[in-house]
Amino acid sequence: MGRKTLLLLIVGVLLAYYGYTPLPDNIEEPWKVMWITTHVKTLTHLALFAELLGITHFINTVVFLISLQEVPPTSDENVTVTETTFNNIPVRVYVPKRKAETLRRGLFYIHGGGWCLGSAAMLNYDSLSRRTADRLDAVVVSTNYRLAPKYHFPIQLEDVYNSLMWFLRQDVLEKYGVNPERIGISGDSAGGNLAAAVAQQLLDDPNVKIKLKIQALIYPALQALDMDLPSYQENTHFLFLTKSLMIRFWSEYFTTDRSLEKAMLSKQHVPVESSHLFKFVNWSSLLPEKFKKGHLYSSPILGNSELAKKYPGFLDVRAAPLLADDNKLHGLPLTYIITCQYDVLRDDGIMYATRLRNAGVQVTHNHIDDGFHGVLSYYEFKIGYRTENQYIRWLNENL
Repeated sequence: MGRKTLLLLIVGVLLAYYGYTPLPDNIEEPWKVMWITTHVKTLTHLALFAELLGITHFINTVVFLISLQEVPPTSDENVTVTETTFNNIPVRVYVPKRKAETLRRGLFYIHGGGWCLGSAAMLNYDSLSRRTADRLDAVVVSTNYRLAPKYHFPIQLEDVYNSLMWFLRQDVLEKYGVNPERIGISGDSAGGNLAAAVAQQLLDDPNVKIKLKIQALIYPALQALDMDLPSYQENTHFLFLTKSLMIRFWSEYFTTDRSLEKAMLSKQHVPVESSHLFKFVNWSSLLPEKFKKGHLYSSPILGNSELAKKYPGFLDVRAAPLLADDNKLHGLPLTYIITCQYDVLRDDGIMYATRLRNAGVQVTHNHIDDGFHGVLSYYEFKIGYRTENQYIRWLNENL
């Protein structure tokens, strides 16, 4: 085989690998999805290659590349955008320009990114926040928080909580003209995790006088015990959030020690003494039949206590809101949950919807049959546009 032929063969294989991804028949605009997938694959592999060579941590490379998508806080004809700090946490605030007839609604938004990536300044979050503020005639606070791997749990949660508590101060609400009886919290992916955890934590804080009216959780990550749910099995290598990447994010949330990641991949990270927690994430009883799809539940493999003693966060309800007991869940506000069929986190959100309903909470579950993780970030996709409309419509009707 000649060198040119070999080179062409190698290039062809690489183009096929990076440029083509088999997709389910019901995915809209498949070529757009493949194009985005190619970018994500390339970015991820560059970061892994840099880590393998010892140049820099995987997350650091991705953070740098993602930071190129950040935009300045630019006001437009409809919304005034400013940056400030709430309790020393950087936030971006979106206030409609049209004259308010009454006090406005307030929405506190938390960005995703696996507790490691992203910011309120990213183009997709900035766009979502300004459209939400304009269409709802609401004040939107999009908060930042310190990120892994430099900072680990519970720093991210504490930052978000402290930022929200500042927003809920009477003088701050008066400054922005927000009605204290019409405030909600929302977030996507890791931001959905933080939103759910903060909503639970507010219930235990005696100093909180203002209650959240709603919580809106967008494909949230809610547990790190069972990484072999049907959604993890079905979407192990699918699109933007693979099983291995999600486990890497969970692990980085708690530690840079890769031994936790390895134990999670082999499903041996939960110690025997914590086996009782599996009742809160037992998908055999919490998933509707349509999502079980013939999968058979097997008893979890239990590990030793070493990792749990060193990094107890993955067993902490503040990191895994699905571990809350029913008494805690009962006090939560009106809830909206978005899940996507082609997403490893699908079953987390579905199980939370089931548990909340069982605890007496009113839940609207919007399952996107042709959706994939991160769909709300792609407003230019038909499915992204449609999902955002459904999200904002629910907020408008319930906040």
